[in-house]
Amino acid sequence: MSQYVAALRSQVGHQPLLLPGVSVLVWDDDHRLLLVRQAESGQWSTVGGGVEPGESPADAAIREVLEETGLNVELTSLRAAVGGPAYEVVYANGDRCCYVSTVFEAREVGGLLAADLEEVVEVRWMELIDLAKADITSYARALLNDLGILPG
Repeated sequence: MSQYVAALRSQVGHQPLLLPGVSVLVWDDDHRLLLVRQAESGQWSTVGGGVEPGESPADAAIREVLEETGLNVELTSLRAAVGGPAYEVVYANGDRCCYVSTVFEAREVGGLLAADLEEVVEVRWMELIDLAKADITSYARALLNDLGILPG
């Protein structure tokens, strides 16, 4: 949790916070999507996180990919902006966050693929056909459905 969100939490407790976020769809040359296994839930998710005060969504996207996966990326397109009930997350400690996220597509340009072992315990390139049966977070499922990425 960032210092900014921690300060807000000290004032509002577990009440919902409306927060700007980013989701990054990192694709490889075989059209596989990079997913991360969240430490808290054990479920798979797209790469992403919160935008810090003074940070642009694009800079946040690049930072989040590097922090979570060890990869340097180039953002290739702005895909969407998403929000609403499907993008509310309730964390194990009871904190509720309602995200409005800027969604980027990206490609790897360097770095070494490795989970940060704090927020993320595993990283994997996943075939699109395998996404439907993967144990993914409700946030990631909503995002991939809304963007027409989930097969079926």
